[in-house]
Amino acid sequence: MTQAEATKRHAQLVEEIRGHDHAYHVEAKPKISDREYDRLYHELLDLERNFPELVAPDSPSQRVGGEPLKVFKPVRHLLPMLSLDNTYSQDEVRDFVKRVQKLLPDEVLDWSVEPKVDGVAMSLRYENERLAIGATRGDGTTGDDITANLRTIRSVPLRIHLSGKGGGMQKKQKEFFDSAGSTLEVRGEVYLTKTGFEKLNAERQAAGEEAFANPRNAAAGSLKQLDPRLVAKRPLDVVVYGLGKVEGAITHPHTHTEVLAWLKTLGFKTPQCVWHCHSADELIAAINELDRIRKNLPYETDGAVIKLNSSAQRDRVGFTAKAPRWAIAYKYAAERAETKLRDITIQVGRTGALTPVAELEPVFLAGSTISRATLHNEDEIRRKDIRIGDMVVIEKAGEVIPAVVGVVEAKRRRDAAPFDFAKHLHGQCPVCGGPISRDPKYVVWRCENLQCPAQATRRLEFFTARGALDIESVGGIVADKLVERSLVREPLDLFELRLEALATLNLGNEESPRIFGEKNATKAIHAIERARTFPLSRWLFGLAIPDVGKTTAQDLAKFHDTIKDVAKSPLLADILSYHEKQSALPGVRREKPERYERLKMEIAEIRGRLIESHFAARSKSKADKEPGIVTKVGPVVAKSVLDFFASEKGGKILRRMKELGIEPSSEKISAAKAATLPFAGKVFVLTGTLPTMTREEASAKIEAFGGKVSGSVSGNTDFVLAGAEAGSKLEKAQKLGVKIVDESEFLKMCR
Repeated sequence: MTQAEATKRHAQLVEEIRGHDHAYHVEAKPKISDREYDRLYHELLDLERNFPELVAPDSPSQRVGGEPLKVFKPVRHLLPMLSLDNTYSQDEVRDFVKRVQKLLPDEVLDWSVEPKVDGVAMSLRYENERLAIGATRGDGTTGDDITANLRTIRSVPLRIHLSGKGGGMQKKQKEFFDSAGSTLEVRGEVYLTKTGFEKLNAERQAAGEEAFANPRNAAAGSLKQLDPRLVAKRPLDVVVYGLGKVEGAITHPHTHTEVLAWLKTLGFKTPQCVWHCHSADELIAAINELDRIRKNLPYETDGAVIKLNSSAQRDRVGFTAKAPRWAIAYKYAAERAETKLRDITIQVGRTGALTPVAELEPVFLAGSTISRATLHNEDEIRRKDIRIGDMVVIEKAGEVIPAVVGVVEAKRRRDAAPFDFAKHLHGQCPVCGGPISRDPKYVVWRCENLQCPAQATRRLEFFTARGALDIESVGGIVADKLVERSLVREPLDLFELRLEALATLNLGNEESPRIFGEKNATKAIHAIERARTFPLSRWLFGLAIPDVGKTTAQDLAKFHDTIKDVAKSPLLADILSYHEKQSALPGVRREKPERYERLKMEIAEIRGRLIESHFAARSKSKADKEPGIVTKVGPVVAKSVLDFFASEKGGKILRRMKELGIEPSSEKISAAKAATLPFAGKVFVLTGTLPTMTREEASAKIEAFGGKVSGSVSGNTDFVLAGAEAGSKLEKAQKLGVKIVDESEFLKMCR
């Protein structure tokens, strides 16, 4: 066969196989037998083996998956992937319709209703007709690049034939689309069919592996695999339900129902049933009809998605900070089942919190077999009087997380004893055997052993998170394996890691090893070294001190030179003393008048010191009989910080940091200097998605220049920094006359 003949036959085979893939996986109407399909597919493989230059990224042969990935790269969505607001009430659905109508007075509204597939949200980006990027939702702005995994799913088109070629495409499609320089972003859900899920679990159990809890977990776990060849073996499918960014010479329909029909002509699998409604009554009828038929659908559903049909009306209705105002998800009532509580086991969390888990007689519920459910805490067990051996009622909260909702007391055994948390554990942590104690503040039992392996992974993940020490590549499975291999027991152990040990870290197992690699290890080591130079606030947050969030950490860092100064802070001691003396004042006045005036003087001295240091300001409340103050942090935080560093754990951290030569830089500034900063005394509110900066980056810049970031717009707000898809905060700012700036103007203000 000549090169020309091979090229021609290859093109024919590619188009023929694509057409059969579309017929089988999208339309569910196969046109040939499996044997005939295999014959065509193997002919294609033989051609590509003999003529390697014919292999292209969108060839059907490339769906099997390439070499394992080292790590998922982040990818920024061209338009944010927002989640939907939920409701479980049909009355709230009617209220939702009224709210939208109020925003669009005198306009005729129509709606669509479609199944809410219980899967994993994803985005597919096509550039010049070819699949370029597939990504998870992530935080809505940035997701993981899982293109290699999504390419293995047969219902994902690797190429969209906009010129009318290929399986099931319209000849006149060119009028919609000129592919040169085009970008089409579509949104959808990755899922496992019910039969695929059952088959997958049967195979796992036969191989001695743990079964997946439900189809959604199975789909999510599959997409997290770094080896696309493993993903290709999973029975994943995809449904596309909308558009993201559309760029280039693309003319697409402007109603949702028409968009779905258009996407189907492009080769995408779209929702199996869609209702077009014109009133709230019709919406309720569609929701009820879907509830009647959804058990017959090939995938699990947990609700109905209601969307305003017109794109133009959607644009006018807009978004809140988290969700579109023109759509809502109606969730069906959770299904319930009755089963036996075999035992109660205890899990250990990052902070040492002990969480009880119900071990159940397996029961089928809402599409999956349930054998475990959460019991929340000791008080919840007491309130519901749950006892081992009871027949219990369980439900899936939102059809995802199983929970025990009650006991069938009529079926209780006579010898069933009330559950005693401490006695059940013999006073020991179930993981390390260390002592446990009940935390009265949070109504939770905790393991007191700071070296407990169960806590180590979670502390490490918190320490290395983006908002804390931002140590790249050390999280998830990497954190698990570092702890499992005893390379890291405490977060500070990271600073003694050697490149060789990290590079050879096996993220898999002995049968299927997956080595972290020198390149990833080098990046991680560089990030660890960079963390040494991070400011004091990042360290205070990363150490997971109880009650210290990001804002509190920043406030503490602005008034202390070193972490040792925070540990022995006279300001925090003054706050505790001030509140203790203030609380004692009424009693002293009644019982020891001679001590009263002296106590008032002591309070006044403390108040003066705190105000002079700018760690407190005078209270503006006219209700205060005595001059009050408002401090940067309250007595709860002050006590928590001082107790943390006074503890054995806190002392060890301080000593270890000194040994490692880690001295976080202070963000302390003088009052005189603070007054000269560009944003001194100014309050900012952020809304929408900024073009080049994350909200965290913008907030850090505002605070570095002396400003304050607030979560809500009020008369005290000086500026609203607004990006794309800004919501109600922007509207309120406009009503109040607050100055609104975009990113470009904001950056000019920072110069």
